[in-house]
Amino acid sequence: MSNPCPNLPGDEAIQALREALRASPNNVALRQLLADALLNHGRGEEAEKEFREGLALSPDSVPMKLGLARAFFHQGKHSHALVLLEDLVKNPKAPPRAFLLHAKILAGTGEIQQAVTEYKRALALDHSLADAEFAARLGIGATEVESEVVEGKVRAAWGEAEDAAPRQEIERPKINFSDVGGMDKVKEEIRLKIIYPLTHADLYQAYGKAVGGGILMYGPPGCGKTYLARATAGEIKAAFISVGINDVLDMWIGNSERNLHTLFEQARRNKPCVLFFDEVDALGASRNDMRHHAGRQLINQFLAEMDGVKSSNDGVLILAATNAPWHLDSAFRRPGRFDRVLFVPPPDAAARASVLRLQCQGKPAEEIDFDYLGKKTDGFSGADLKAVVDVAIEGKLQEALKTGVPKPLTTRDLAAAAGTLKATTKEWFATARNYALYSNQGGIYDDILKHLKL
Repeated sequence: MSNPCPNLPGDEAIQALREALRASPNNVALRQLLADALLNHGRGEEAEKEFREGLALSPDSVPMKLGLARAFFHQGKHSHALVLLEDLVKNPKAPPRAFLLHAKILAGTGEIQQAVTEYKRALALDHSLADAEFAARLGIGATEVESEVVEGKVRAAWGEAEDAAPRQEIERPKINFSDVGGMDKVKEEIRLKIIYPLTHADLYQAYGKAVGGGILMYGPPGCGKTYLARATAGEIKAAFISVGINDVLDMWIGNSERNLHTLFEQARRNKPCVLFFDEVDALGASRNDMRHHAGRQLINQFLAEMDGVKSSNDGVLILAATNAPWHLDSAFRRPGRFDRVLFVPPPDAAARASVLRLQCQGKPAEEIDFDYLGKKTDGFSGADLKAVVDVAIEGKLQEALKTGVPKPLTTRDLAAAAGTLKATTKEWFATARNYALYSNQGGIYDDILKHLKL
């Protein structure tokens, strides 16, 4: 169907389609035009609503089902999209784009071989859908001379793989625990597990306690887990290596395991060293949820490195952070691995006051009532509190640009800024509450229940 309003810019076209739908609310084709227009302009949530209403009118509409899957994919709801697509691709009338979208989601979940199959089905139906970058990620087009394709991934030649071995920058953080607002309980746990074994080495050796081990920190995003890990290294003047998923994961078979081994070896050569894994659940997801062999192999390698099977980890201090501990393989929580699992909650009122005080250091400010502000920002994470200060400063800058006279921050400025923001931790606690209530084996999430007063 041709566009009924081709000359109108995006927002005006969308408004015209909405008005047309008010006159003809049961027109499925018109609703699909509106949903497609919304999606093309990046308004995935609104598009999802229109596609759902279209499917209510025409439950068997293939274009509507594909559109809803695209809307889900645009919003990052990949599991929702996958349910629709798995049904769609069984339909003899499935459009080629359904196979392409299916391939992209499968690739994202590690099902590379299936992704290759679906991508080739899409091209067989419509060659214009060819995506060179995506094909390269899948290992399609490699020659037998240059490389080998295994399970849809490329296995690198050994010489090339060795040359590509990652070398992370080694930091020497200058911050320490005095720069971290609040978190007294978490700091003390880290002292017992990591700091005291180094500062009181003779005492620990008398009891045969090795220097090393792992701590897993979990909690809502923005509450300072990464900052605390860096401060831990600064507290003991140790080397610090920060590892993200992109530093490990590789599309070539065997390379992810090699990358992980190289990072552990680098930490062993620079001990005492804090080796910090951010978003560790992406590297150590539960093997029960995996169907792909490569993912299982990476987890086995991770566990072997933590156990120090071939090399001693004495002096290597392993910290990890996750927002979703329930997705981490349970084997990581056995003794000698991440045997301390610490809940990093949003700061309490006193800690919020401390964080705001640290955030305002070096900035022009009057006498500020930080205790009052701490009470007014219930549920705010450290990142939220930083946003409060940033918003307040932006307001002061706008005033200064008009008057030409810069004025200091006040309690009222910060309170007004806090009133315009919402705590970002609430959504995380909505999910965490369900795991704490119904999947709390061994009481691992008791701290969440205590925090929520359940």
